Amino acid sequence: MRFVFSPPADQTAGLLTLPWREPIEEWKDDRVVEIRQRGISRHVVRFVHEAGQIYALKEIDERLARREYRLLRRLRELEIPAVEVLGIVVDRPNDLDAVLVTKFLDHSISYRALFASPRGSGQPVDKLLDAMVELLARLHLANFFWGDCSLSNTLFRLDAGALAAYLVDAETSELHDKLSDGKRAYDVELAFERVGGELYDLQAGGLLPPDVDPVAVAEDIPRRYEALWSELTREERVHPSEQRLRILERVRRLNDLGFDVDEIELIDAGDGSNRLRLRTRVAEPGHHRRLLFARTGLEAQENQARRLLNDIASYRSHLERQAGRPIPEAVAANRWLTEVYDPAVNAIPEELRDKLDPVEVFHEILEHRWFLSEKAGRDVGATAARNDYFKRILPRVPDDLTITAPHMPADAPGSHEAPGSPDAPDSEPAASSAPPTPGAEAVSSPDGPAADQAAADASPVAQHPEPEASPAPPDTGRAESATTLDGPWATPPATHVPAQRTPSPAPSPEPDGQPE
Repeated sequence: MRFVFSPPADQTAGLLTLPWREPIEEWKDDRVVEIRQRGISRHVVRFVHEAGQIYALKEIDERLARREYRLLRRLRELEIPAVEVLGIVVDRPNDLDAVLVTKFLDHSISYRALFASPRGSGQPVDKLLDAMVELLARLHLANFFWGDCSLSNTLFRLDAGALAAYLVDAETSELHDKLSDGKRAYDVELAFERVGGELYDLQAGGLLPPDVDPVAVAEDIPRRYEALWSELTREERVHPSEQRLRILERVRRLNDLGFDVDEIELIDAGDGSNRLRLRTRVAEPGHHRRLLFARTGLEAQENQARRLLNDIASYRSHLERQAGRPIPEAVAANRWLTEVYDPAVNAIPEELRDKLDPVEVFHEILEHRWFLSEKAGRDVGATAARNDYFKRILPRVPDDLTITAPHMPADAPGSHEAPGSPDAPDSEPAASSAPPTPGAEAVSSPDGPAADQAAADASPVAQHPEPEASPAPPDTGRAESATTLDGPWATPPATHVPAQRTPSPAPSPEPDGQPE
């Protein structure tokens, strides 16, 4: 029997003592934990708690296990959102299949949970499809053929009002030197077929609203994909006198979509104009994530990081007004972390800590403070906003919305259930698991706390419309101490985060401007 694990090995050393000589379905080890709302899988999957981390173990043919292990490692190198693979166990006795070991994707959401637990009256169709199409485009830019694109094989994370999609199964995937248009089209066709089937499955379970047509939603996938792919890869004609502005505009559009530009090429078209060709870099949206991590050590999704950086900038301006002198960026970020972020996160009631990840909670507190302040006509302050949020909004987040690893000591036996599953479930509707009970109180979803206002009984704040470019919050002129968390630096809701990240279809290019 052989263990093949990626470094650092100390993360997985404790897994070596599991009963690998037995079929994992028969394991009685105390470290095995059960997962609620787990998807249906073609293979036996168990979840294990070891040294404070949850791992997903999938029993699979050795050839497929080695292949998936290699492909998932490659995706990680390319910084494409996917579950993190740790290793495989092969050459098990009694002709047992190999076992693929991946990290549990904490604070993730299954598509079933998104539809079963919508926030307010909103449904996550647009955000869900945008996230999935963006993931598919990233894979194709990396010359990666998914081969099993479906909602069941995707997990989602909340990202400051949007969703971020993660691939959780690469069993049928292929990595090419250059992905053909035919392969891309086939992946999109598979997505259309399987998403439509999964939505029909939700409809049969009573989880799909009557006004959502599974066929219409599925048919929207190719349109969204082609619009995004055209924006990422198309050539366009530019006149030399305007090429600088056109290049800047194009790069900004790609950056707004979460993509980076690796190379810009201008080709003389022979008629006084140039052909502009941009090579889009395959990378997870990461500029703001990396910047936030460098300044504060916080790990966040891209939109979350952008939102928090805006709040740091506002807080820095507040500190400079108080001090009457410039404040270094590093000093402002450190003070924001210790005087604003940490107190807010540390104040989350213990019984509510598994509802959402801390960064998303902080983002929603910012949104909630803004809405309360608009209602009151003055800045209510962060302390009052967070207390009201913890009292009326966070408790209403359904327990099954996000998949969170059980909180257990490293030496404690694994016995706590956690919602969700990072496994690759079978997408056949007939084999679907029983859906959560429809009609349960569910008022938390990617739409943020704005949608929660109408659902909160005896709410002092009316439901607010989707915020437009709001004016700056009122400066009350109060010389409050920063440690009160009530200073006038509060930033408005994240209006810069688009509700739909898939671009509108690009205009048809001029002759000779077609993408290669």
